[in-house]
Parts: sequence; C-alpha cells; structure tokens
Amino acid sequence: MNISLIIPAYNEQVNIQKGVLDKIGNYVADHPAFSEVIIVDDGSSDNTKALIKQHYLPKFKRFRLIENKHQGKALAVITGIQHAKGDNVMFMDIDLATPIEEVEKLISGIKKGNNLAIGSRSRKRENAPLTRKVMASGFILLRNVVLGLRGIADTQCGFKMFERDAALKIIDRLQVFTPARSAHGASVTAGFDLEFLYIAQRLGYKIAEIPVTWQHVETKNVRVIKDTVETLVDIMRIKWYELHGKYKK
Repeated sequence: MNISLIIPAYNEQVNIQKGVLDKIGNYVADHPAFSEVIIVDDGSSDNTKALIKQHYLPKFKRFRLIENKHQGKALAVITGIQHAKGDNVMFMDIDLATPIEEVEKLISGIKKGNNLAIGSRSRKRENAPLTRKVMASGFILLRNVVLGLRGIADTQCGFKMFERDAALKIIDRLQVFTPARSAHGASVTAGFDLEFLYIAQRLGYKIAEIPVTWQHVETKNVRVIKDTVETLVDIMRIKWYELHGKYKK
C-alpha cells in the first residue's frame, strides 16, 4: 500500500508541545506503507506553523506542511486529499484520541476490498463528559431519521482511510463543504463526515466500519452548543440538497 496521512491542524500548539507529532513521525518513519504525512494548517493564529517548520519538517522527511486560510477542519481535510500522492489517503485527529497504531486495522479493511475503512468508537465513549454522550446519541438519531444513513453506527470518529480515487470522486460531489465555506473560531465541521459518507453510499462504495481504541481527549476546539447548532444546520443543508437533486450529478 501507498498511504498519504492527512493531519488537519488549527491552533494545536499545546498538543504539538505534548509530542503528538513525534509519536506520529516516529511511527510513520518505520512503516513501509506510508509515503507522506500532510499537515494542513487551517489558518492557525498561535505558534502551530512555526513549531512545525522549525522542529518537524527538518526532523521527519515524510512531513510536509500546507498552509490554508481558516475555513474549518473539513476544508483542511479536503485540501489534503487534493494534494495527496498516495493511492490511499487517511486522516486522523492530531490529539491521538485514537492511537496511530490502530491504523493497521484500517489497512486490513482496505486490503479486504473495501473502498473506505472508518474507525468506530465504543458507544460508551469512555471518559467523555455526559453532555458529549447525550449530544452523540441525539446526533445519531437525527442523522438516521433525516438522512437515512444506513448501517453506520459512528460517522464522526476522526480516524478514516479511503482509496484516493474514491475520495476525489466524493469531494467533487460535495455541496455543503465547498471552497466557498468560511469558519469563525474553532470549527469541528462534524457535518463533513456525514456528507462524505452519505455521498459514498450513494456512489455504491464499500464501507467497512472497524472498532478502534479511543480515549476522550479534552480540547478547546470542541464547543458543545456552537458545534451542535452548526451540525444541525449542516444536516438540514444536506437534506435540502438531496431534495433538490444536487447529489445526482
């Protein structure tokens, strides 16, 4: 396999200082399947870019940095997919809530003939605050009723791998998450995973949902009320585009 790993980053100075990129870089350096690690900075206003340029690009030869204006995590992932050189692309959250070692499970899923292999967290959401657990349950119910996303229990785990050709065809059909989208402050853009997987199903791609180790990591980039409202709006937008035949092209 030839994998491009995409890591979206927005004001991740604290996580970087904890050594998360060292863990990723050391693992990838010794793994024959990874050809590159694309860190896409989403217009960070802290020292994220400086730390990467000064300490990590010289240290890890497979690392490269793309600097975006601030548009949210989804557009950072899309940029990474568009610039990826590998036959397969993967994205993961920089906080390592799912350890990089779990990638072997996704690789196995792709090798078995699936076009997409997506990490799935336990429904218990270990150590996650009650508010996050309630929000997740409500989100699952709503997305199933409104979008009818079939057979996928966890759409939101930030640990996914796709065949690059499939990913490019999917992002070409996105309606909600386009270059015109803007973001203000931290934006987890949870609706992106929904729209991406919704289109993948419409195109008939094989999706393997694979249980992975996951540990809640508290982060300033998750704001319960703001993110909930944003996601509800995005679900309604996806439904609107569906009703108007925008996904049939």
